Amino acid sequence: MMKIEDVMNEEVILAEENEQVSHARNLMLKHGYSRILVVDQEGKPVGILTEKDLIRKMRANGPQWKRRPIDKISIHRVMTSHPVTITPFRELREAVELMIKNNISSLPVVDDNEVVGIITKSDLMDFYSQKFPKKWKVSQLMTSEVLTVNENHSIGHVISIMEDHKIGKVVVMRDKELIGIITSGNISFANVEDPETGISIEKIAFLRKIEGQEKRNVREVSMVTAGDIMTNDLIKISPDDDAANAANIMIKNDVSGIPVVSEDELVGIITKTDIIKGIQ
Repeated sequence: MMKIEDVMNEEVILAEENEQVSHARNLMLKHGYSRILVVDQEGKPVGILTEKDLIRKMRANGPQWKRRPIDKISIHRVMTSHPVTITPFRELREAVELMIKNNISSLPVVDDNEVVGIITKSDLMDFYSQKFPKKWKVSQLMTSEVLTVNENHSIGHVISIMEDHKIGKVVVMRDKELIGIITSGNISFANVEDPETGISIEKIAFLRKIEGQEKRNVREVSMVTAGDIMTNDLIKISPDDDAANAANIMIKNDVSGIPVVSEDELVGIITKTDIIKGIQ
């Protein structure tokens, strides 16, 4: 059986817990990673900071005078502490079990208290697509219950659905037609401070991808809708497709879930989590 060290990524982006969130966010954008491993001054892992952590913090509204622009907060106040870790010599199956049980998408790999790598669901996608072609169909692994919103729902509503159901993506519908998808990545790099005062949290800047073009918009938070921030050049897959094909599409397009459509009807969604279950 394959071991963690055979699949893990040895390149890990690290940040110290006392740095500001803006530093972590810049690292994420620069390297195209959706998570950063947080270490103390001795280099021991003390936390992990993901796009989802940034969203959660943005949603936590307090009285105006208590709010600090998120970028100026130290990483250790936003990160998830005590990350679940694994050693390089365990079996791959154990990484899958830990991810599913703890609802997480990455595990720092630690040997003798030292970070030696990280294993993510994306690494497991690679492994799945190479080792398990033709093993499962999309329909055998997909989730049939799909959470949807309509294009006029507010961004606050979308975030609360993601939070309440602990999911990273929702599908956007217009009547019965599938028109877009929103993932945590569409929201988290929003800029929640007013450049003039550095205080106001009422403006939001978001990236909207339209046919591959990224367009930056700034609007009042209360006015932003699901239709504004969704990704609308949608990838879809059929329930009869090979799940290894779904894994390849996710890797190639850097997405973590694909709506499953049969005869123009939304019948499910297949995510990285669904696919790694096929490894067990």
